[in-house]
Amino acid sequence: MNLALLASTADRRLLDESRGTRAMTWVMAIMLFLTVLAAALGLGTLGAATLLDRQLAGRLTVQIVEPVETQRLDQAARALAALRTMPDVTRATAVDHAKLATLLRPWLGSDAADPDLPIPAMIDVDLGGAGAGAVARVTAAVRRVAPSARIDRHESWMSPVRDFMAMVTWLAGGLVLLMAAATAAVVILAARAGLETHRATIEVLHMLGSTDVQVARLFQRRIALDTLLGGLLGTVCAFAMVGVIGWQLSALGSDLLAGLTLGARDWILLAGLPIAFALLATFAARQAVLGTLGKYL
Repeated sequence: MNLALLASTADRRLLDESRGTRAMTWVMAIMLFLTVLAAALGLGTLGAATLLDRQLAGRLTVQIVEPVETQRLDQAARALAALRTMPDVTRATAVDHAKLATLLRPWLGSDAADPDLPIPAMIDVDLGGAGAGAVARVTAAVRRVAPSARIDRHESWMSPVRDFMAMVTWLAGGLVLLMAAATAAVVILAARAGLETHRATIEVLHMLGSTDVQVARLFQRRIALDTLLGGLLGTVCAFAMVGVIGWQLSALGSDLLAGLTLGARDWILLAGLPIAFALLATFAARQAVLGTLGKYL
């Protein structure tokens, strides 16, 4: 199947209207603008979710919730010593009491610094692997020396956020597919409208010996060029918008939002969307024209 996008001057003069006034180009610019934004959202969210998984995998917090301070400090010291001897643990650090009081101050006010307040002792732990076996071994070892210990996985805390990111990624992918389907539908309508507009010209071409495939090439080339031109325009505008949004996110200083960035691979995928949509438009136009010519002409 010949999907060449370049037409001769005679071909363009035969079926093309003024290129500056054709609505098809602007429709495709809008379609690609929205598609690139949706794809950028999906890729950015996917990257942030991957970064979140990498940061949280194998991270634990050990809390010693013993109300008696002397026993709490003793259990915390024994738990920390046990953790630092385990091969599964790459880092174990006790969280400073003053830091905990600072974190609790928005909820407890000045009472957070009260020495009589039984704030749990906490230990941050990084594991060499994120497997359930390593977590089980660490849990067992800690509870042998600190019966009042509670072990929390950071991954479980952030699972709702991870699920939301996955939902946004799938939603963005669905929007890209929906925009592709809408583009194909617009192309089919435009091709059929073009056939009606140039019906008399096409009948003359048939009488001169032109085949349906040759006529279809005229339309597919024109529509492909319109889609490519409009797609490039829409993509450039979308890139500018994505750049502004990325700059705003970086200015917020949030570690979570900072993950919503696009890598080199993501930019390459986004830059390929105009070409992909042009090929889609070419195929849709060809099928629409050949199907219509076979039925009515």
